[in-house]
Amino acid sequence: MIQMNALCYRQTGPARQVLNLESLPRPAPAKGEVLVQIAVSGANPSDAKARSGLRGGPGYDLVIPHSDGAGRITAVGDGVDPARIGQRVWLWNAAYGRALGTAAEFVALPQEQAVPLPDAASFAAGACLGIPALTAHRCLFADGPIAGQDILITGGAGAVGAYGVQMAKLAGARRVVASTSGGVKSDHAWAMGADSVVNYRNGDTARAILDATDGRGVDRIVEVEFGGNLDVTRAVLKPNGVIAAYGSMADPEPALPFYPMMFSAQTLRMVLVYLLPEAARAQGIADLTAWLAEGALQHPVSLLAPLDEGWRAHEACEDNARIGAALIEVAKDV
Repeated sequence: MIQMNALCYRQTGPARQVLNLESLPRPAPAKGEVLVQIAVSGANPSDAKARSGLRGGPGYDLVIPHSDGAGRITAVGDGVDPARIGQRVWLWNAAYGRALGTAAEFVALPQEQAVPLPDAASFAAGACLGIPALTAHRCLFADGPIAGQDILITGGAGAVGAYGVQMAKLAGARRVVASTSGGVKSDHAWAMGADSVVNYRNGDTARAILDATDGRGVDRIVEVEFGGNLDVTRAVLKPNGVIAAYGSMADPEPALPFYPMMFSAQTLRMVLVYLLPEAARAQGIADLTAWLAEGALQHPVSLLAPLDEGWRAHEACEDNARIGAALIEVAKDV
């Protein structure tokens, strides 16, 4: 049986203690699947939380983490066009609902989860896309076009936030305001193209956002911390505005100001990237493909660790000071 190297864990706990490099059987593509040789694997905070045990036990005897990654198709299963062999691809949901993700030399998964990667984009760029970029896209566009609108991106220096800033500008938003904790994170949000950057640790955040939009307020909010930011949200969101929330860690069960929001005809949308509607995911992939081909997006990387030091990527995901993606270089010659 052909073997491969994989970064995996058999119990939850600290990254350095439970993540180990093992030799495991190389998977074979089943019907409708492709086999991808991984060049770069992308770690996300959700991977680190699952590995640490914050979401319960591992659920499997062995887990190869990471839903995001990029590489090249080396084999196909029955029902898949053989012409796909050799194709450069980026992956989504590789580890969602299953034990075998991209932190390995090879992964087999349904062919629709392997998206052609334009030649203009590197494998490292491809490994950044699945969770952060598709989350940002859904938050921005789930409720229609944003051309001419005022957009607030909270956590504008994070992985989702940085893509959100860029996509909002590409889609013709009138004003893109990013909120950050200041310092290098504010610098990063400016570098991503924000029109205004507000330090939420300094002064009246709501007033600063209103000033940045000439008093108009915002039409859409891409929200990393729904509960913790509700006071600001209520002060800056326009009537008929939309909050698209993908997190609320500081206040996971906030009291919802239903009637104030109802009488402003405002919408709260929950976004979970693993469960995107098929049409929404297809549109996200189409837009990303076009932007990648044009070289229109930046893909900041904070760490590129070798596979045998993959624990470093998980520790980076647990560091709030991180700016850019935490990646693992699985192979250079893909």
